[in-house]
Amino acid sequence: MSAHPRHGLDEVIHAPVRFSIMATLVAADKAQFSFVRDTVEVSDSVPSHQVSTLETAGYVKVTKGYVGKRPRTWLSLTPDGRDAFIAHVGALKAITAAAVPDRTQG
Repeated sequence: MSAHPRHGLDEVIHAPVRFSIMATLVAADKAQFSFVRDTVEVSDSVPSHQVSTLETAGYVKVTKGYVGKRPRTWLSLTPDGRDAFIAHVGALKAITAAAVPDRTQG
């Protein structure tokens, strides 16, 4: 008997805002904090806490710097973060595969 695919879900990534942050970052080398915040549609304090959790897990790298005299924060996935996100999405697909019929098959 094989293990249920839910065992492949990553509890750190699974929270909706963290999952959305990871999904936003997987498409880019790096993104400004404000872009991620606006894309995920949350206030400043929400992604700050969630990014901290992802950073502690080793999934997100936070880089601070300046554009002119204005401070900026950039976020990027680490290689471990990219691998974890891909595995998490794979587990979600495996869970839903049996429940959602494939309508592309004749």
